[in-house]
Amino acid sequence: MTQRVRTKGRATGKKWVARVKTESTYPPAGLFTKGAATIARTLASKKVSPRGAGSGMRMLTYFINRAGRGLTAERRRELEKAKLLLSKRVARERELKKHKTAA
Repeated sequence: MTQRVRTKGRATGKKWVARVKTESTYPPAGLFTKGAATIARTLASKKVSPRGAGSGMRMLTYFINRAGRGLTAERRRELEKAKLLLSKRVARERELKKHKTAA
């Protein structure tokens, strides 16, 4: 099903697409069963998160909030540790980016 996108009453010629056409990346199978440092390092890698560690942070948060229902307390603690490590990395990346643009 395709529809023309309308702008101010005129069709632009661009069609709405039902399927997303992006190169999605997914964490490796079994990643969330490993240690916090491994999870953080893998999710921050360019192979898994080409747009940076923030993207990996969103994957981890999604897993904890939605897919990770029924986690044991120990597993949840380990994932929260990974989240903390990853958030520090995101903050570091932001600082580096800020310094590069200022210079």
